[in-house]
Amino acid sequence: MQSSTPIYFATSQNLDDVLSALPKEGQAWAKANRFEAKKGQLCIIPNASGAIEATLFGLGDENKSKDSTAFEAGALPIKLPHGHYHYANDEKVWNDDERHLATLAWYLGSYRFDRYKENSQPMPELNWPEGVDKDLVLLQAKGSNLARDLINIPASDMGPDELEAVTRGLADTHGASLSVTKGEALLEENFPMIHAVGRASTREPRLLDMVWGDEAHPKVTLVGKGVCFDTGGLDIKPGSSMLLMKKDMGGAANVLGLASMIMAAKVPVRLRVLIPAVENSIAGNAFRPGDVLQSHKGITVEIGNTDAEGRLVLGDALSLADLEKPDLLIDMATLTGAARVALGPDLPPFYSDDDELVGEIASAAKAQIDPLWHMPLWDGYDANLSSDIADVNHISSGGFAGSITAALFLRRFVGEAKSWVHFDIYGWAPKAMPARPKGGEAQAIRALFSVISQRYKD
Repeated sequence: MQSSTPIYFATSQNLDDVLSALPKEGQAWAKANRFEAKKGQLCIIPNASGAIEATLFGLGDENKSKDSTAFEAGALPIKLPHGHYHYANDEKVWNDDERHLATLAWYLGSYRFDRYKENSQPMPELNWPEGVDKDLVLLQAKGSNLARDLINIPASDMGPDELEAVTRGLADTHGASLSVTKGEALLEENFPMIHAVGRASTREPRLLDMVWGDEAHPKVTLVGKGVCFDTGGLDIKPGSSMLLMKKDMGGAANVLGLASMIMAAKVPVRLRVLIPAVENSIAGNAFRPGDVLQSHKGITVEIGNTDAEGRLVLGDALSLADLEKPDLLIDMATLTGAARVALGPDLPPFYSDDDELVGEIASAAKAQIDPLWHMPLWDGYDANLSSDIADVNHISSGGFAGSITAALFLRRFVGEAKSWVHFDIYGWAPKAMPARPKGGEAQAIRALFSVISQRYKD
């Protein structure tokens, strides 16, 4: 094994024991540098020649932490200089599940999006902790980092064509099939809302349909919003609101990340991934506020605002997914600003009427340190989607409860699936946190991978 520098994890409670494992010179150095095991505090201890002898990393006060401290280890790749390291006392600090998370946190925290930069600095490397499942950690990290990459790539290099190419590459890697319905064929195949949203762009709209696994296995279908850039359409966004719209395909990015985990782990399901890939642009043929659109399901939809395009493309895709009555239907979308106002960027809401599924997701979110919050499909707000001239308006007339009414709109396109759950994610970390560098972010997919793996295990 590569020689490496030990990392000692210290809390307020075990600090004396950690220091006692060091030579007297190291103890003196730590005390001189006022290392007190505060959360995120790092102390690098040199030897007589000036090389790194050991590192101390603070986890804070165990008695004040309601959740596991394992993900704090994800800050280390940013803080440490290049070199090889190993966890020296992780078995004394965390249980086996937490040691898995601490290892995953290192790999998630090592992520860098340097596609457009020269001379990227090398990252520190971790010697593999004994007893931690390497395959599981790596497939979770790779799936999460795939989602991050796709979100971080600017729309100039990640339009519908490129999103299709990534999906095709994933299908080829795992032996899945991919069919694509594109351009005017969307109208011929009865996907009018996907076509309407994407028709003003020079990049043709399309529906990506990937299928993997044994047809005899339970059907799990993932639907991801793939709006590769959103100008807002004729209800154009202000410039400040358009800056991050490369991330409006974050739902598609996350379902592809989750799909890669499921396929790599060979979970015994028949997996289907549906991605309406479009660009919401402005041109003479753009759809307009006040238009009435047909939908795949047959529901007519009055357009209240062209900047609420995501729920339209999802509606057609959900309607198609619902036809084969999947055992589990999941959609993910960077859908509403209202969700961010309610819960902020780090805590995505999810919606489902299946109480058992809700409980499984909530438990997995806590165990995986993948925060989520269940929100209600409040029937009382459904009337806010009423229209005088169509079956439904796609936005609320009152302006309140925007994330809930968006979920209620999507629910109209699902009726046959055994269980359905909708995630209104942000897909972005506005500031760096342990294991979560600033930029595109995978949200909910580690929790969902855990739920799906447990539900459909052999």
